[in-house]
This record gives sequence, C-alpha cells and structure tokens, in this order.
Amino acid sequence: MLDEPSADRKKPGPAIAVALHHAPEGEAAPRILASGRGFTAERILEIAFASGIKVREDADLAEMLAAVGIGEEIPFAAFSAVAEILSYIYRANQAAADGDPAGTSGTDER
Repeated sequence: MLDEPSADRKKPGPAIAVALHHAPEGEAAPRILASGRGFTAERILEIAFASGIKVREDADLAEMLAAVGIGEEIPFAAFSAVAEILSYIYRANQAAADGDPAGTSGTDER
C-alpha cells in the first residue's frame, strides 16, 4: 500500500508503504510483514514491483496499518478494506494462472 499526498493536506509527508502477508489456508488475519516511510517505503515498493507483487494505493488504510507493529495481525477496523484487496489479488492471480493475465475472465466490462 502506498500513501500518496492528497490535495486536502497542507504539508505532504513522506510516502508510506505497508506490506501484508496472508496465508488463506492458515492464519485468521493478515499480518504486517513490513512497514515504512520515505526511503524505507520506496524500498518496500521497489521490492514489491520487482517481485511482481500487486500494489494498491490507499492513503487512509496505509496510515492505519503503519501504526501496527511488524508481525502483528491487522486491526479489526481494517478487515473490510484488506479483504477487498485480497479478494482482488486472489482473483487476479487465478486469472493469470488460467491464462488471462489481464484478469478479465468472468468480469463485466462496460
């Protein structure tokens, strides 16, 4: 996740990046794998992009998750937003495995 400065902020701060880990068949909730601001956030994003990991920009969620310690489960308040992101990622990964790298199979494109 990446926190981009929004137009309503007077003093934009450094970017925030938070990496999550979730094993669907194991843990009950995703855990914070890495978190950082500024240079550390940029490095987290570089590693994610180089590894083909999908990145989602959500400033509010990134700010909330950045307050959680490394290795800790995400807070209950973040479940809905994180579940939506994980659902998208699982669908995209399945579509890629099925030979649809754009992830468009089974979607309604209007």
